[in-house]
Amino acid sequence: MPAKSKAQQKAAGAALSAKRGETPKKELKGASREMAASMSEKELEELAATKRKSLPDKKK
Repeated sequence: MPAKSKAQQKAAGAALSAKRGETPKKELKGASREMAASMSEKELEELAATKRKSLPDKKK
């Protein structure tokens, strides 16, 4: 499932980083914190790997 906005793609990248132990989970805020708790690493990888070029900044 590809990301629908640049904000979602960025949050998925932050959540993936925390899930892998590269950044502390306590540093996550908002959507990235929820994503880290509710999504698998594979799902986060799919969202974070989305190309950002054609995405809007935020979903309307």
